[in-house]
Amino acid sequence: MNELIQNVLQWGIDKNIIGHGGKGTRYGQADKMMEEAEETYNAVTSGELVEVKDGIGDTVVTLILLADMYGWTLEECLQVAYDVISKRTGKMVDGVFVKDRGGE
Repeated sequence: MNELIQNVLQWGIDKNIIGHGGKGTRYGQADKMMEEAEETYNAVTSGELVEVKDGIGDTVVTLILLADMYGWTLEECLQVAYDVISKRTGKMVDGVFVKDRGGE
């Protein structure tokens, strides 16, 4: 996984998205993330499994680059999220986990 992440970061540098002199912006990267997430959603609803897998990967790529633009790693961001959700309570409603009100 670490090698894949490093490959993605190098790709972002090679494509002039991130790094010294990179022309990518946080807003542009966030827009790209939303575009990829929407494509993933559309693939899920259409049942195109190859496209679902590609969409998940593309979305993760955009998140790796966005995290880097803030000086963070994907692992740091995932740890912050896990620290919150690991304490969360709630229940499943119609196939979706709904967190209890009043706290994280």
